[in-house]
Amino acid sequence: MAGHDVAPAAHSTANEDAAGKAALAAYSGYLEASRQASERSDPAHPALARFLADPLLTRVRVAIRDAKEHGAMRTGKLVSDPAVVSVDLSADPPAVQIQDCLDATGYRLVYAKDRRVVPGTHGGRYLATATATRYPDGRWLVNTGATHQDQPC
Repeated sequence: MAGHDVAPAAHSTANEDAAGKAALAAYSGYLEASRQASERSDPAHPALARFLADPLLTRVRVAIRDAKEHGAMRTGKLVSDPAVVSVDLSADPPAVQIQDCLDATGYRLVYAKDRRVVPGTHGGRYLATATATRYPDGRWLVNTGATHQDQPC
């Protein structure tokens, strides 16, 4: 009996580790894709759909479009240090929760015309959370995300 309990646990741990790694790769891809799209003020940037799904995909596109309409763009570097908080492979669809401490000290919303920083935009280090979900085609995509600028880290 004991032998039966051990094998599935080991197997699921390997699956959970693989899911966590795939989710973190999707999350890193999401940050890089949104950085590139924001820098180019391009809400239709093709990299976004490679790592993001709705509702987050639409939210990111709207934010980039809004910035563009106000003559603003993102510039600089966003530093990320994400970790897997939980993996639920029995959920439908399977999901991984990610927590990150984003350092936006050097990542600024600026006016495209003269690179002046847009007043009232946040820098600093703060908590971010995201969920990556496995889609039927096997891809892990980030579909929800939130920044908690009131929670420094």
